Amino acid sequence: MKNSISKIILGGFVVGAVGFTNAQKIDAKAKKILDDITANYKSKKNTYFKFSFGSGVNGEVGKTEPGIYYASGDKYKLKIMDTEQIFDGNKIYNINTEDMEVTVAKPNANSTMFSPINYLSTYRNDYNVTYDGKKNVNGVNTDFIKLTPVKANGLKYVYIFVDSAKKQMVKLEQHGNNKDVAVIAIKEYKENQDLDANMFVFDKNKYKNYVITEL
Repeated sequence: MKNSISKIILGGFVVGAVGFTNAQKIDAKAKKILDDITANYKSKKNTYFKFSFGSGVNGEVGKTEPGIYYASGDKYKLKIMDTEQIFDGNKIYNINTEDMEVTVAKPNANSTMFSPINYLSTYRNDYNVTYDGKKNVNGVNTDFIKLTPVKANGLKYVYIFVDSAKKQMVKLEQHGNNKDVAVIAIKEYKENQDLDANMFVFDKNKYKNYVITEL
C-alpha cells in the first residue's frame, strides 16, 4: 500500500488529459451540480480537506491511509504518509521524507494534476458526464456522477459523489482500464482559515540533506 501511494504521488498525481474536441455528452443536471461546487470552492479564500486515500485492484480497495489537502487559488499542498506535494502556482515539488528526495517539475501542458478536485475543471473538455442518481456515502445522501473519457487516457471511468446541499465533494473514485482503483474520501472540510503565508512555498533550506532533482 505504501509503495502504491508513493508511486502515485511521486508521479505528480498526474493523469493524462485528452485535449481533443470530440463531441461530448454532458448531462445538464450533472453539469449544474459540478459547476455549483466549482463556484463554491472558487469563492473561498482557501479550503482544507482531511481525507483517506486507498488504492487496489478489481474495484477492491486495500488498506487506506490518511491525508490532508490545502488549496488557495491554483496553489495547493498535499500530504500522505511520508510524501508531501506542493504546487506553488509554477512548479510541483514532490518531497519524500523516507527516501530524503525531492523532485521538482513544471506541470505538463498536455496533462492535468490529480488533486481531489481536479476533475471539476477537466470534465469540461475530456469526459462524457452522466447523472446516475442518489447514493448513500458514509451516511450522506450524495448525487452520483459518472465521468467517462471521450478519448482513451488510461481510465475506464471516474465516479464523483457530491453533497449538493453543501456544494461539496464527498468522494472521488478513479477506475483504470487495468482494473486499478484509487479512492479519495473526504472526512473533514474547512474553509477561509488563517493560513501561514509560506504554506505553499518550498523552502530549499529545510532540505539541505535531501537529493533534489529538477526535471
